[in-house]
Parts: sequence; C-alpha cells; structure tokens
Amino acid sequence: MTEAGRILIVEDDADMARALAEACSELGYCPVLETTCAAGLATAKAGQFPLAILDRMMPDGDSIDMLAELRHAGTIGAILMVSALAHAGHRSHGLDRGADDYLAKPFAPEELRARIRALVRRTKAQPVDNDFLVFDGLEIRVKARTVHHGQDHIPLSPKEFELLMYFATHAGTPLSRMQLLEHVWNLHFDPQTNVVDVHVGRLRRKLEQHTNRAWIHTARGAGYWFGPEDA
Repeated sequence: MTEAGRILIVEDDADMARALAEACSELGYCPVLETTCAAGLATAKAGQFPLAILDRMMPDGDSIDMLAELRHAGTIGAILMVSALAHAGHRSHGLDRGADDYLAKPFAPEELRARIRALVRRTKAQPVDNDFLVFDGLEIRVKARTVHHGQDHIPLSPKEFELLMYFATHAGTPLSRMQLLEHVWNLHFDPQTNVVDVHVGRLRRKLEQHTNRAWIHTARGAGYWFGPEDA
C-alpha cells in the first residue's frame, strides 16, 4: 500500500488503538500505530499521511502540544483528535491549536468512520504553488479568483467565488448555514433570510451545468458539504 493509503494513529490504550485501527482498515487504509507523542512525531516526519488520529493524554504528554510541530512538518493532511476530555472548552482549545476535528470519547464506530472519510476527502484538494485548488478536474485559481473545468470557464459572482472557496477549503465537512453566514457574509447573527440557500443553489447549479457532476450536497439537519460526486 502506498503512503497515501496510511493513517497515523497515536494512542497508548490498547483497546482504543484497536478500535481506531479497525475503523481505518474497514475504510481501506493501513493504520500505523505509535504509543507515545515522541514516536508519533518521528513517524509523521518520516512519511506522508492523509490523516493522523491523536489521543490527547499520552504517557509523555498532551498530544495537543505536538500539533504545531506536526503542521510545520507538512507531512500530515488532516488531524483528528480523540479524547475523553469532552467539555466544549477542550474541543475549542484543540481546534484553536491546529486540529481539524475533535471527537469526544466514547463515540460510535460509524461516527468515527464518517469523520475519517470527511477529513480524508478534504486532503484530496491539491494546492499548486499556493494559487490553485484542484478537485477531480475542477480548478479554482485563488489569486485570479476564477474557476475552470478543463477549458471551460465557470462564471461566478464575487460572493459565489467566496462561497466556493470556503466550501473547497472545508471539503467533505458538513457546514451549517450559520457557519456560512459568519465566514462568507461576516454576519454573526441570523438575518432571517434565505440568502445562504439562494447563493448555494446558484453555485450548485452553475457547477453542475458546467461539469455534469454534483459538487454541493445537502447534509440533512446540518447544512451543506462539498465534494465531487457523479451528477
């Protein structure tokens, strides 16, 4: 199996490590297990992984303290923290320090698998020279603020481009209407309008018309998520 098919697991509890490894294997990935922060960091630096799953409280410290160094290494696509520290403040702290997602223990196996799938999908965006994001032929040119599919230019309004950028940088992750209002419209309250749904609908139709594929999907009860699927 190639390195792109490996997932790094940093977990010292044998039962939890087994559960995490089984979830990765069921999704077709090869789990690579380390039982200390130091060993996990060394393994991360030695290879490429689309995802690392880190337990927080390890024998040699809190894995949250290794997040910055993992990011600096540039070998990990996304980071999922799992922890019995389940208070909202713990989750916020983990995300603020650099984790992409935070899953509180105990959790259902199907939820873990869903988180893994979502995070790995996000890493499939391929940045080129910090100017391009490419998803299965859909090319987003960041500096030029244009979108292309093959030789076809997809005309978007400025707001539609901002919306697509936010979707693309969170590919595979369900995004609520409130998140979109805050990050795309800079509104920190619900204006009681359908502005999000209208713009999402327009963007969704344009992408489908030009590519013959579905890109924006409704997550029932959660909002929307972005990723390529056959239309």
